[in-house]
Order: sequence, then C-alpha cells, then structure tokens
Amino acid sequence: MLKIHQAIQTGKFPNATQLARGLEVSTKTIQRDLDFMRDRLELPIAYDGAKFGYHYTGEVTAFPTMQITEGELFALIVAEKALQQYRGTTFEKPLLSALKKMEQSLPDTISLNLPDLEQTISFRTRAEQILNLEIFDTLAKAAAQRQQLELTYRKPGRQESEQRIIDPYHLANINGEWYLFGFDQLRQDIRTFAPARIHSAKPTGKTFDRPQKFSLEKRLRDSFGVHSGAERHAVIIRFAARVADYVREKKWHESQELRELKGGDVELRLNLSSLQEIQRWVLSWGGDAKVLAPRELATAVRQAAEAILHA
Repeated sequence: MLKIHQAIQTGKFPNATQLARGLEVSTKTIQRDLDFMRDRLELPIAYDGAKFGYHYTGEVTAFPTMQITEGELFALIVAEKALQQYRGTTFEKPLLSALKKMEQSLPDTISLNLPDLEQTISFRTRAEQILNLEIFDTLAKAAAQRQQLELTYRKPGRQESEQRIIDPYHLANINGEWYLFGFDQLRQDIRTFAPARIHSAKPTGKTFDRPQKFSLEKRLRDSFGVHSGAERHAVIIRFAARVADYVREKKWHESQELRELKGGDVELRLNLSSLQEIQRWVLSWGGDAKVLAPRELATAVRQAAEAILHA
C-alpha cells in the first residue's frame, strides 16, 4: 500500500494493471488495497476515467502507516530509551531516524505526556564498551555486504597483534557488548572477535557466501555467553538463601533447572559447552555460590579464589 501511495503521488495516474505488474501481485489484490486505503485509511483516492488511472483529489502529506494504541506508543518510547546501548555506533542514527519516521506517522488522536515518561524510564549499563567507530562501521558494512576483511587483531592478554583474513558472518550485541563472528581463513574455522581489540580492518576486495547452515543461535545455545566449545558439562551450583531470590528472578540459560532446597537455598543446573565464562560468574557471587559439579569447575573457582586471597 505504501508503494501504491508513492505511485499515485507521482501524478502519473497508475491503474490497477500497471500497479499489479510492478508489484508482482494480482489486480484483485491491488483493488482490495485501494479500497482499504480509501475506506479505512480515508485517503482521497479517485479513478480518472479520462486518464485511466488513480489520483488523489486532495493533498496527502504522509501515508498513515501506523495505527497505534497508547500502550504501543509507550513501548516505542521504552525502545527509544533502550537505544542507549547503541550510542556512538553506526546503528544510532538509522535507529533514531526510523523511530522519528514512526512518530511522525502516528495519528493525531494519540497523545502522551512525554516529559513524565522521561522521568520514569531509564536504562543504565554498568560499563560502556569502548569502540573505534570507524572500524565498527567497516565491520557492520562488511557483514551486511558479505565482504572479506583483513584484520589486525590482538588476542586478550597478548602484547603483539596479528593479521587475520576473515569472512564476517555476524555482528552481535550480547549482554551489552559487541562481538564479530566470522570464518578465519588461517584456522579454517569460525572464530569470535571483540571489535575493541581490532586495530585495523580493511576489505580484501573479495566477497563470500555465508553458509546457510550458520546460525548464531545454535552456535551459542550451550554457551554461557559468547564462548562455545565441543565439550558437554553438567554444571550444578548451590546458592545460599540470602542470594537465592536473585537467582530465581532471572533466566540465566536456556537449559537451566532450579531446585529448591531446605533452608531457602537453591540449586541451579546448567548444560554448557564451555566453563570459561561460568567460572567468572560464580566468582562474582563471592561465598554465596558453591560449585557442586563438575569437579574441574570447582577446582578452577577454588584456585582463582585463593589467588585473590593471596594477591
């Protein structure tokens, strides 16, 4: 219907046959859409028998694309506030532009006290990721256009950087942090890269086809964050009663199972493919979390706690 509206606004008097051909639908579909636009959206559409086409009999400044409830408008404002996690990235301006267009197309009968909402809703992040916006823009465009990249990348804990040739499959924001998932030509496998550790990125001039079988959801299904592995770990953690409510109130992982224990303690069970991130998470609970399984995770947590104690 938006394309029909744009065609009519050109003043070329398009007819149903021309519109159907251009939009690759039947003339009956076009006629139903025209009827809806005239009767439901109250657009001044009329057919000119002399010019064999449709036109507007009055001024139409914008297409009324949105019929929205007050609750939906409230949700739209919440979404705008949530954009804070995209501040400074190349996604900020397009997202704000899209929201502005939606707001402009809202019916005049909807009104809301926006200043009140500004005072009642906010989003905060504990730590803001530092990004090189030029590099981030290159990554985003390359992933969208399927362009191979040459990266200068530094692994965590390393002083020196190394060159990588990758096919960027997917750029994802996970728990407030950005990650690039791509096929590493040297290692012939999919690797995860942190944009903050990429010192330079430039197209090689080659393009690639993203495998249809690639799915970020499947890849991270058994991970506790972004690190996935080939192993399978049945993780069991016991939380003390004083923090049990915090554990109950969140869904930490798709596989999680909670078991209530005597005295108010709670037991969390997870199936993970990597223990790297769960170890740091357990340590964040201090002495209120105890690893019951697997033994290697319990040992790693104990060693890390002892290292903190004797630092």
